[in-house]
Amino acid sequence: MKVYLDNAATTPIDENVLESMLPYMRDSYGNPSSIHSHGREVRSAIEQSRKKVAELLNTSPSEIFFTSGGTEADNMALCSTIESHGIQHVITSKLEHHAVLHTVEYLEKVKNVKVSYVKVDRKGNIDFSHFENLLKGNSKSLVSLMHGNNEIGNILDLSKTGDLCSEYGAILHSDTVQTVGHYKHDLEVLKTDFIVGSAHKFHGPKGVGFLYINANTKISPYIHGGAQERNMRGGTENVYGIVGLAKALEIAYSDMQDHRKYVLGLKQKMIYGLKSELEDIAFNGDSEDVQNSLYTVLNVCLPKTTDNDMLLFNLDINQISASAGSACSSGSSLGSHVLQAIGSDPNRGAVRFSFSKYNTEEEINYVVEKLANIFKPEKAV
Repeated sequence: MKVYLDNAATTPIDENVLESMLPYMRDSYGNPSSIHSHGREVRSAIEQSRKKVAELLNTSPSEIFFTSGGTEADNMALCSTIESHGIQHVITSKLEHHAVLHTVEYLEKVKNVKVSYVKVDRKGNIDFSHFENLLKGNSKSLVSLMHGNNEIGNILDLSKTGDLCSEYGAILHSDTVQTVGHYKHDLEVLKTDFIVGSAHKFHGPKGVGFLYINANTKISPYIHGGAQERNMRGGTENVYGIVGLAKALEIAYSDMQDHRKYVLGLKQKMIYGLKSELEDIAFNGDSEDVQNSLYTVLNVCLPKTTDNDMLLFNLDINQISASAGSACSSGSSLGSHVLQAIGSDPNRGAVRFSFSKYNTEEEINYVVEKLANIFKPEKAV
């Protein structure tokens, strides 16, 4: 059996999404910036997709900008805000995705921006008292805190975060890559300036995402060289990617409750199975708390063995695809910066399993069985 449990890294494309994209690969090939009928037809598809995304997020189409993915959207929000608003202080956490952390480090080095890291507890939850003190002590801050952590599954109270930022006049950016398409975002209610999405996290194509920019928060263009995306991002649009993103998000919203119930059941089954078959099993972050963490993510802290360094290799031999921390850290000798930040035991192997609607109970049973075989008593330290 071949099992794919790395859906937080990327999801398989939905067949209906692929079907929606094919006409724009085969037939509707005009440049959307051209004024002839071929171009107008494609331009219409882009704007219909923008309208659909905006409708699902309860915002205006004019506030949705298509990008190459979540990383570009994060960079655009952070770099352009610093440039446009003269921000000198950024508040973030050590648990952010590298799309944010590395960008903030760049801004600190090149733009001389002061960076403050909000404290987190051993489970990876934000210390809101410390967060509020940082807001009080620094006027006009840019805050970047992720909604759902891609490694340990923790979910930020985005409403509370937005209220605090609004109270202290801070600009709020949230990396919502792991939650868009899995949870509803009502942008008429949320007090946020930027959120981001990436299609391949919710069964859409790779290489396309979006940035929501609140109409009250003006920023400068990030990519120059053309008038695309209302002068905010030069370059010919990824038309079939944009069409696929909108279709994938539409599907995600149409069956969100059933999808969540099914995938959550798989996660619960794995938790129960691992606890039944393995001794000294634990879970990093809040990922075991099924009601208060991403239902798609389970970060397992496995027993100590002499084969920790071979863990992913052994899973791969058994045709199981998973991730050590986040996918971006797989194969890195540095390990997971998130697990380091929460003080996870470095002597214990950690694997992130992440689920989707295409996984089955049989696959979960298979993975639990193979893990139990890998961690036989004689291998324990």
